[in-house]
Formats: sequence, C-alpha cells, structure tokens
Amino acid sequence: MKVEAAAVADACSDDLSCGEADIDPSLLELVDEEKCRSIRKQYRQLIYNVQQNRDDIVNTASESLTEALEEANVLFDAVSRTREAALDAQFLVLASDLGKEKAKQLNSDMSLFNQVAFCDFLLIFVGLNWMEDDGRDALSDCDDNIVRSFWETVQKEATSWMLQAETFHFIFGSFKSEPSARKPRLEHRKRVYRMEENGDMPTKLRKLDLCSNQEATEKEVERILGLLQTYFQKYPDTPVSYFEFVIDPNSFSRTVENIFYVSFIVRDGFARIRLDQDRLPILEPININHVGEGNDSSSHCRKQGVISLSLQDWKNIVATFEISEAMITNSY
Repeated sequence: MKVEAAAVADACSDDLSCGEADIDPSLLELVDEEKCRSIRKQYRQLIYNVQQNRDDIVNTASESLTEALEEANVLFDAVSRTREAALDAQFLVLASDLGKEKAKQLNSDMSLFNQVAFCDFLLIFVGLNWMEDDGRDALSDCDDNIVRSFWETVQKEATSWMLQAETFHFIFGSFKSEPSARKPRLEHRKRVYRMEENGDMPTKLRKLDLCSNQEATEKEVERILGLLQTYFQKYPDTPVSYFEFVIDPNSFSRTVENIFYVSFIVRDGFARIRLDQDRLPILEPININHVGEGNDSSSHCRKQGVISLSLQDWKNIVATFEISEAMITNSY
C-alpha cells in the first residue's frame, strides 16, 4: 500500500495535468509519513556512524566532523515534525561534545617563551652572530665595549616602541637654584592683624526673649477662646465638632497651630473634649451658665488634649467632613 501511494505521488508530480484536487488526502498523508520515516532513519544512521568513528573524528587532522555537520544541515532542511527535530538536537549535542574534545587536543604550547631562540635573535639583531660559532661562553669573555654596544642597540630599539615623556634636566629653570633661608612662621600674627584691620568681630550672642513668644501665644489662645465662646452663646445646646473647629482646609500648618492653641483652652477648663454617639470628638463648655465668666480650673482635672495629625489624615478629614471654610480665621 505504501509503495502504491509513493508511485501515485511520483506520477502526479511528473504529470502536469494531475492536480492536487485529484489526489486522495490519505495518500498524501502516507507519502509524508514515509518521507519523515526516511529522514529519521538517516538521522539515526548518521548518529550511529559518528559514534562508531569517534576516535577518528576527534583527531585534529580529520574533517569527518565537518562532513557530518554538513550532512545534518541537508537533512534538517526537510524536517517538519518534532520527532525529526529531536533527532537533529541529539546529533548536535553529540557533535558539540566531539568538537570540545577535538579543541582540547589542539597544540596550545605556541605561546611558550623560547629563551635560546630569543638569545640567538638578539645576537643576530645587534650584529654579534659571529659569536655563535665560538660558543655561548664567548659573550662573557668579551670586553666591556661590546657589552655596552649590545645594550645600547637593544635600548634604542626598545624605546622606539614605547611612548615616554622626555626627562627634565633643569627642573628649576635656567637660574641657579640655591636653598632659600627658612623664614619664621607669622601666620597667627597676620591673622590677628587682619581681623583688627578689617573689623571682623564675632557676632555677639543675644538673649532670647521668651516673654514675647509667651505673650503672643496667650493672645492667640484668648482670641480662639473668644471665637469658641461666641459659638457657645449662639448655639448653647449644640456642641461643636472638634475637627470642624480646628481644621483649616487651606493650610495644614495652621491646623496644627489651632490644635495646639485649643489644647490650652481644654487645659484651663474653658471647654472639654468628649466623644459623641458616632465616636467622633466634640467640644462643649464645662458650665454653659458661666461661659463668659470663666470656671474654676481647680475643680476639674487638668488635661491638655493634643492629637497627632499627619498630612494625609488632614486631607482625609477635609474630604470626609466636607470642610470648605475654617471656623478659626487668621488674625493677620
């Protein structure tokens, strides 16, 4: 059946009038299978031959490995399936191992330095090759002029291949250099003289006036307390939200200052902070009947309410409570 399919395929390829539509697909499949089987057979035969002739291929003078690679390249042009590609990969692994062994057998002694040959070359180069006939010991018996001439010739040739800067014979110029007399060190005296001449004096320390800062803080606390008391008088039954009172939607630094100032109001007993039913902080007066008169701070526990607030927390509070205007306006 396989032979008949191959014959039909060959006949169709030779006859131009025979089209692909007249060939049975099953016959084409049989032809492709037969072709792939032939490729696999050739790959296996190639791998077997390379393994059998391993010693001959590893020999550096042999070209068998190159011929095997060329044959594998020809077979790979017809590969169209995975099974044949796997055999090609198997052959490449085998060929790479053989190539590695072949490279190890190459002569790597070419970089060794031959001292005898180098000495002979030097003698020929400087014109002393006549000494070779007298033996190696003749160089030690010759006079100093020959030795000096030998090294001068070698030095002249060697310096022509090396880049070097010319040496300075007179490093101090054309004048006659004489050791200068050592002068006494007057650096400290010069420095003091220049300071007195220029009038550079250290900056005098100034005592920090803490009273002025304290007075400014007290004035700001009193101003914010007035705003809070005004709100309590206007809405006596409605506590004010702590966040809505201290938050300035336009300034984070101003919000931190408001929290600081409100803490003094809470400490002095003019208001207190508690949580409402939603667990949110609110400000309310200690005694609503004496808001304007003040309270006896000794009758209440002095606690200065200060909270930690980051920049991201400030942004979240402004967005959550929809604060668009600050209740504590700027005094400037």
